[in-house]
Amino acid sequence: MARIRRKYLDQIISTMGTEDIKVITGVRRSGKSVLLDDFKKYIKSNIEDANVISFDLSELKNEKLREYHALNDFVEGKYVEDEKNFLLIDEVQMCEGFELVLNSLHASHKYDIYITGSNAFLAGSDLATLFVGRTYTIEVFPFSFSEFMEYNGYNEKEKYDALEKYAEQGGMSGSYPYKTVKEKYDYLRETYDTLIVRDIEEKHGVKNPAVMDRLSDFLMDNISKPTSARNIANTLMSNHIEASNKTITEYIKYLCEAYAFYKVRRYDIKGKRYLASTDKYYLSDHAFKYAKLGTKTLDFGDIYENIVAIELMRRGYEVYVGAMRNSEIDFVAIKDGEKLYIQVSYLIAEEETMRREVAPLMNIPGGYQKLLIAGTRHSEMQYEGIHIVDIADWLLEKDDIGQ
Repeated sequence: MARIRRKYLDQIISTMGTEDIKVITGVRRSGKSVLLDDFKKYIKSNIEDANVISFDLSELKNEKLREYHALNDFVEGKYVEDEKNFLLIDEVQMCEGFELVLNSLHASHKYDIYITGSNAFLAGSDLATLFVGRTYTIEVFPFSFSEFMEYNGYNEKEKYDALEKYAEQGGMSGSYPYKTVKEKYDYLRETYDTLIVRDIEEKHGVKNPAVMDRLSDFLMDNISKPTSARNIANTLMSNHIEASNKTITEYIKYLCEAYAFYKVRRYDIKGKRYLASTDKYYLSDHAFKYAKLGTKTLDFGDIYENIVAIELMRRGYEVYVGAMRNSEIDFVAIKDGEKLYIQVSYLIAEEETMRREVAPLMNIPGGYQKLLIAGTRHSEMQYEGIHIVDIADWLLEKDDIGQ
């Protein structure tokens, strides 16, 4: 069941006519190619004098274009004078030297350029060195909970049942057509393993794939927990796998560049400074953990926290972990000058649990909004000035948090 992801399509449409090279990024199989195709259809339906030059370099019929001179000659041969020339290239990294072509075409000021590609080859840190001109990045995340509900035909009354399924199945829509949970997890595991083996190891020449694999498992098993290269190296050492802090740091960087994980830095709220010792890592899609590590030990608290972290990023917030002397705030979220302090909990049915969860929020000075997101299955409440909202309701909000 195909659907148009309107938010992302609108974001691309808003960039039309700008001179930037538009780079569509995101975790493998998050829908970048489909989005590019939807944009192509939009152009053809709405721009009368449009000349669309569009192709996928991963397709066998385009194999000859994987040599950069041939690619350049092909595009230039498709140029039409006195029309708006759009260049859309999918899987651009399949052409060695693609950046030379795009820089040349960009410098000609004749094309409106849009590309997608393997994330390991189009990492944000590499864009400035790859392209001489400016780039504009559009980051595509896996399906949100609201998209999951729409795709699967859930209505408002079924939101709690839908949330249970979303927590189990995640947001990688390519897994949705499979009928059984095992088949869905087989798809997710293959997707994740391809992400590591084909993308990261191909680009970076990873010399010790066993370390990469164990590191990935460790980060999955410890989402939402503060961690550092040193304690990861020590843990691997205890399992008879040797890896230096430097190697661990490099491999984590590769995983984050490929959008397997997102690093969230810890921030000292009162001291107003970043803490260098430990960070937290969240999966781009929480169901990767179940697919790779199994479901024997389900920790919905960690899964809910992962879901909220990715949703905040999806909504355009800068996200940090708030550290205080004797406690920690799950998230400090900042956007357009607005600052939110957020705690996430699976269940708060017991009074003692709720008091424990709100305690860190009550210690925060100032008049900033404070929010506790949990599986309440009730309408929003307030406790000592803190908004308490059900996670399903919060995930179905459009953009305003706790409003």
